[in-house]
Amino acid sequence: MIEPVFSIILPLYKQVNHAGHLYDTYTQYLDELPDTWELLFIVNGVDDGAVAALTLLNTRANVQVHWLEKGGWGRAVKYGLSIAQGKYLCYTNSARTEIKDLIMILNYAKVNNDNVVKATRIIREKLIRKAGSILYNLECRILYRVPVWDINGTPKVIPRKVYKELNIISDDDLIDAEIIVRCALKNVSIIEIPVISTTRISGSSTTNFKSAFKMYSGAIKLKNKL
Repeated sequence: MIEPVFSIILPLYKQVNHAGHLYDTYTQYLDELPDTWELLFIVNGVDDGAVAALTLLNTRANVQVHWLEKGGWGRAVKYGLSIAQGKYLCYTNSARTEIKDLIMILNYAKVNNDNVVKATRIIREKLIRKAGSILYNLECRILYRVPVWDINGTPKVIPRKVYKELNIISDDDLIDAEIIVRCALKNVSIIEIPVISTTRISGSSTTNFKSAFKMYSGAIKLKNKL
């Protein structure tokens, strides 16, 4: 297959009820782009039927469906990035991404060839979630001195030639922080585009106090590995 311009990686976790909608929506909007693309669905953890549902729907050579037995955001993202063939590699949280925001980020990335382009969420959710996000981002700014206000914000688009030089080791929720920090260490510019983040579109959140604490403490441990 000829190298596509964009690779879009969509990790899915317990989202079988929305798999068909995601397939139809993403392929419809991506078809409107003047550029070539590939779409990678990465179903991770216990397969709730999403693999079969997507495989049954799929009639396109540029759409792939993969299943990872072990679950986890970072593991799914890292796997998708490792097999993606596009000039620009994009991954996003399919449960919280508006397709029009993704298209906008892709268009920004194409005219910022050597830079990372990412969404920065203007969060309109429960106060506790917003406070937790602010705390984590302040921690990362203090620890790593990175000029980013929303470490975990997606969509993120990374030029493949840049990603190949990052040597990412995280396969958990710290993958976003590691990508941003390694880009900053290599003087790769990071462009943030504001988007409105409200409620989940599909699935249920896996973030809780335990996972949040693991992320906060993990950010400190990650510093010693970089």
